[in-house]
Amino acid sequence: MINTLDLNFQGVEKAIASFLIETSEGPVLIETGPYSCFEKLKELVADCQYDITDIKHVFITHIHLDHAGGAWALARHGATIYLHPFGVSHMADPAKLWKSAKLIYGDKMELLWGKMEPINADRLHPVEHGVDVKVGDLTLKAWHTPGHANHHIVWQVGPEMFCGDVSGVKIGKGPVVPPCPPPDINLEKWEQSISLIKDLKPEKLHLTHFGEVLNINEHLDELSGILTSWANWIKPRFDNNELPDEVIPEFQKFTWQQLRALGLGDREINQYETANPSWMSVAGLMRYWKKRQEAEQQANPL
Repeated sequence: MINTLDLNFQGVEKAIASFLIETSEGPVLIETGPYSCFEKLKELVADCQYDITDIKHVFITHIHLDHAGGAWALARHGATIYLHPFGVSHMADPAKLWKSAKLIYGDKMELLWGKMEPINADRLHPVEHGVDVKVGDLTLKAWHTPGHANHHIVWQVGPEMFCGDVSGVKIGKGPVVPPCPPPDINLEKWEQSISLIKDLKPEKLHLTHFGEVLNINEHLDELSGILTSWANWIKPRFDNNELPDEVIPEFQKFTWQQLRALGLGDREINQYETANPSWMSVAGLMRYWKKRQEAEQQANPL
């Protein structure tokens, strides 16, 4: 049985989820959420008739703080953390990850994310692409799916997939939108990951932000289109050397107009903004275009 746990991040419903799956060897958790939500996570696990110490297997889609910030606390309670090989060193020593995030979030770090502490190496289990992990009567298959982050994994359980951020943010009846934080956004890799998910033909997607998707190809096509439209909106601002602080208000207006045009009100827009802040995508897409420019200059030095 799959239980979707709403962590009520920053007091906002349906912004961040964890997923508890019952197995013959006890509960498995997919996504921890940030440590700032750890007390809420414990309450929700108790609602499922388990104690947080019963969780011995934790699967994270990637190491961003909204998905894996609470992993260290679960590891302290005896859990093994399954993750992409690229994420292992950062979870063992999160100083660089924390410093990088602080450049983005500044003095809001503790309010948003709580804290992050090292995880002992013997609690970190890297999983390669296409490999199965068995926990009792449950099998989870790892699919490496870069684009949003180089250390991203989609976890497949039977015909269902737990997609982290690579399948976008979609809350309620709202549209799907792409979370585009720095530093790893890569449109070409993201499109390849979308194609992989389509080719695997899952019956259901579980989104960390937030809930279930059944019309999968339509959903992924919409995601691809909006990802392209956002990147193309940013490109001329990048070419004109506009500063992110100048672009953010315009981009926020642009994305909010998209949401309002689809019938969303202030409450729903706040949910989207909490799950996927507009300013964050400006920084990520600006960095994407800078990397593209640098690669083209290296390929054509003259």
